[in-house]
Amino acid sequence: MKEILEKLVSGKLDVDEAENLIKANNILEFDDIAKIDIKRNERAGFPEAVFSQSKDYEDLLLIIERYLESGDDDLILTRLSPERYERILSDLGENSFIFDYNKRAQILIIRKEVTKKDPIAKIGIITAGTSDINVAEEARVIVEEGGCEAITSYDIGVAGIHRLFPQIAHMVKEGVKVFIVCAGMEGALPSVVAGLVDVPVIGVPTSVGYGVGKGGRVALDAMLQSCAPGIAVVNIDNGFGAGVFALSIVKTD
Repeated sequence: MKEILEKLVSGKLDVDEAENLIKANNILEFDDIAKIDIKRNERAGFPEAVFSQSKDYEDLLLIIERYLESGDDDLILTRLSPERYERILSDLGENSFIFDYNKRAQILIIRKEVTKKDPIAKIGIITAGTSDINVAEEARVIVEEGGCEAITSYDIGVAGIHRLFPQIAHMVKEGVKVFIVCAGMEGALPSVVAGLVDVPVIGVPTSVGYGVGKGGRVALDAMLQSCAPGIAVVNIDNGFGAGVFALSIVKTD
């Protein structure tokens, strides 16, 4: 960084060239394994997240170690099994980092410090059934990591729709700015919620179902085809994406 700025001041680089070099300098490459964006939070408003599920454990450990040596932000590891979490804790537990693991969401956040701030907004998170909770919890962890308060209500789907209305009314009174609605099977719940509220609704189809609904495709298609306005839809089981999208909405409010 200093070398780039010195060249800029001396006239060896113009402003555009210096900007490009600084951007490039902010991407780290670890032994040809991974390119980590250590300044993503400054640029995009949310720290780097690593998808852990299909990575070799030794590669994953190297990514974590190098990132913690170089980055200042929290590091998020998604789809991290409890077994892998225990191994990481054993290998890195002697360090002075804070490990915050949500077993249900299978997300690990590694922090260098904990700072408490007032929440910037409230976000409502709803599931149709208990089988959708793991996806909702992934969204909740991300929402809270982004500085918002999550108000949750689980297992209030259309199969017993009388359960839904008091929870929606409570969240509206609390002033939630966005609803994240997770549902499998026929995926009807986001449409119902969007017909009741005047804020954005993010539909999250889940891979809960059987027969034609197996894998979540029916829920996805139903949410995309919703007749209720004000719905955006993320990919199947993508609680992480729903949480980040909700944050982007409230931060531009």
